[in-house]
Amino acid sequence: MLIFKVFSALLSYPTSEMRQALPEIAEIVRTSRLVGKHERDPLLGLIDEIGQGDLLAAEERYVDLFDRGRALSLHLFEHLHGDGRDRGAAMVELKALYAGAGFELSTSELPDYLPVVLEYLSRRDMAEARDMLVDCAHILGSIARSLIARRSRYAAVIQALLVIAGEKPVDATAVKPVREPTEALDRDWAERPAFADAAAPGSSPAT
Repeated sequence: MLIFKVFSALLSYPTSEMRQALPEIAEIVRTSRLVGKHERDPLLGLIDEIGQGDLLAAEERYVDLFDRGRALSLHLFEHLHGDGRDRGAAMVELKALYAGAGFELSTSELPDYLPVVLEYLSRRDMAEARDMLVDCAHILGSIARSLIARRSRYAAVIQALLVIAGEKPVDATAVKPVREPTEALDRDWAERPAFADAAAPGSSPAT
């Protein structure tokens, strides 16, 4: 499922290679049956934004958004466990899930990093993908609200994931914009287990 690979790329730190691939990424978004018109237009807006200006500007926008506080962290277990000991155990379980499916981490990123999770889902079938997205929907919703509060186009990716999971996207009209530091949004974190019902390894790979 290429669309999950696209979402992984869009949520990753921007590189020159990724920006060169933006026209191809936009075409996949336009043609994917998993992306409805309501989600498609905001995604294309994000793609345009990532390609604007020079690479340094894109990098600065990304870092300013995702690396300034935990409320917008793309490390899913950080929303549940912070830096606590339970996060380590959850990491081990998720890494075992990957290994059982023949998916090996090829980067220095942690297994709960959302772009890594999406890369994994791009190689699995839709049933498993939806199950995993449903399991972490409360975290995705929290991230989406924080992004919407910052009026960030990156919210488009999270909203699209919620729709694919069969969940209601966050009502942007009900989220008040904020100008305060990202850390002030941390109070919205949820405290529920993630991936509790993740599909067992061995599901048929997606085509």
